[in-house]
Amino acid sequence: MNNAARSGPKLVVEADRVPVSSEQPGKVIELEAVSVRYGAGRSATTALGETTLDVRKGEFISFVGPSGCGKSTILRLVSGLVRPTSGVVVVGGREVAAKTLRVGMAFQNASMMPWLTVERNVMLPLKIVQPFRSEYRRKRKTEFRDRVRSLLAQVGLDGFANHFPWQLSGGMLQRANLCRALVHDPQLLLLDEPFGALDQFTREELWGTLQALWLDRRPTVLLVTHDLREAAYLGSRICVMSPRPGKIIDDTPVPFSYPRTLAMTYEPDFVALGRRMRELIAPLQPAGAGV
Repeated sequence: MNNAARSGPKLVVEADRVPVSSEQPGKVIELEAVSVRYGAGRSATTALGETTLDVRKGEFISFVGPSGCGKSTILRLVSGLVRPTSGVVVVGGREVAAKTLRVGMAFQNASMMPWLTVERNVMLPLKIVQPFRSEYRRKRKTEFRDRVRSLLAQVGLDGFANHFPWQLSGGMLQRANLCRALVHDPQLLLLDEPFGALDQFTREELWGTLQALWLDRRPTVLLVTHDLREAAYLGSRICVMSPRPGKIIDDTPVPFSYPRTLAMTYEPDFVALGRRMRELIAPLQPAGAGV
């Protein structure tokens, strides 16, 4: 179904690492000639032009492109927060309006409840999402508490379960935010600039944290980012989008093996991949804008 080109530099995949494969079975997401238009008449805005995309189970898709190109709109379509003006959105084998996959979300702002401890904040999806909701009262102080604390320990927050959000740094809050997005074992994880407000050193550290969580749990992930290194470090595919009305103009597999390291991002082939993305995006930017 995906008509976008898939081309890019040929990179060597190390045999002792987890290979990148485009042959994973099962389509999790299908966008068929989807567009999104807000408003009516002369004031109408087309946020997303006609777009077709397939995502297979376990893939990690990074979306990059100019601001306002429809990257976040794709996430909203997949989550059911926005309905398409035309075309069809299928998630988990059903149209998105029907009951579909269990979804986790993380955004640039962690949005923790300040009156709840970190543990209680991370546990919120277990209180809301079935089948966990039916068992919440019985398991919140036993199995669910253990689940939350195990996940916090996995991201380096062991011992911080009873702290409040205002007692944590920005990086620690985003670690907790990732835990909250994953605590209910979602099949689909939607990430909209989750590290965009952090300093470079902290966000690079969190790339490794997110990669480890993904390799351990293997949800299907859609990541929106403006950071080209981040897109290539994490993604198994990178979709480059044009300005509004946004369309996918390039869909490139990232043939680096997992797990990836920061040292790899300075190797010639990795740098060449980033340069290729920049060259695709730069002509699309308004005059004076940076990539």
